[in-house]
Amino acid sequence: MKALVYEGVEQVAFRDVPDAVPNWGEHLIRIEAAGICGSDMHAYLGHDARRPAPLILGHEAAGVIVGGARDGARVTINPLVACGECGACMSGRENLCPDRQIISMPPREGAFAQYVAMPETNLVAVPDHVSFAKAALAEPLAVSWHAVRLGLEALHSGMERKALVIGGGAIGVAAALALAAAGVNDVVIVEPNEARRAYLQGIGPFDIVDTTAETFPLVVDAVGYAFTRTRASLLVRPGGVIAHIGLGEDTGGLDIRRMTLQEITFVGTYTYTAEDFRQTAQAIFDGRLGALDWIEERALSEGGRAFHDLRKGVVAAPKIILTPWA
Repeated sequence: MKALVYEGVEQVAFRDVPDAVPNWGEHLIRIEAAGICGSDMHAYLGHDARRPAPLILGHEAAGVIVGGARDGARVTINPLVACGECGACMSGRENLCPDRQIISMPPREGAFAQYVAMPETNLVAVPDHVSFAKAALAEPLAVSWHAVRLGLEALHSGMERKALVIGGGAIGVAAALALAAAGVNDVVIVEPNEARRAYLQGIGPFDIVDTTAETFPLVVDAVGYAFTRTRASLLVRPGGVIAHIGLGEDTGGLDIRRMTLQEITFVGTYTYTAEDFRQTAQAIFDGRLGALDWIEERALSEGGRAFHDLRKGVVAAPKIILTPWA
């Protein structure tokens, strides 16, 4: 089969690789759409030791089951494979399973390929009226759905339901849409890239600005650099909550003294639970997360150019979706 393979720092190649082979309890899925995630970019830049070359990246995907009792079924893929038996799994927190695996990290190859093998439990049926490109957004949207859920649960009941999202990439936009779906009617996205701000105008019930000095009860850091954590520490109100999603860099930025003296809650959030993923997929199918038309589709064979353009910051759309069969 053909796949887009990460071969070293800023090197990806579209080439032949061994066919994906499902294990017992798994289905073979023909990939119809796969999104480029920020973590794929971290690997591409050589910043993710969890993703050593050579490796097929990609974990935001949807496609069609090939063979077996569900042959032809349209599905979106929850890429996080948990053991199903540990305390975290049994309590519905599969994202904290100590033995969790995710496609695009060894030992599981990713979805920038014609086929991938996944367990039955990781597949959610996609109705005919939903495109594969939109179904592939279930994964990044679930990341933000999970973060918003945890952030709102931590927010004191007496505080105003108002939120700031730092970053207008896919995770930031998804967080703003999840907040709106949760009934938060006052949401602001801060995005410094002028082209992206222009692209995002009117796609959802939120404001998009280049900077702000206003404070908010809930701040979602969808970037995760020291600078954005500094901004989050400054712009969260006393008694408020910072929900941290981004994995831009490991350290720096938090104003621990202010967070302590002002009783600010910091919530680290990682991926999603299986229930979060199912709820997010259903919200997509129901239209509760908007038109989801803020994507750019390209052929998988041209994936090298897509990574290059993202590296150069010349892509206005928050998400590039690669189509292996284009």
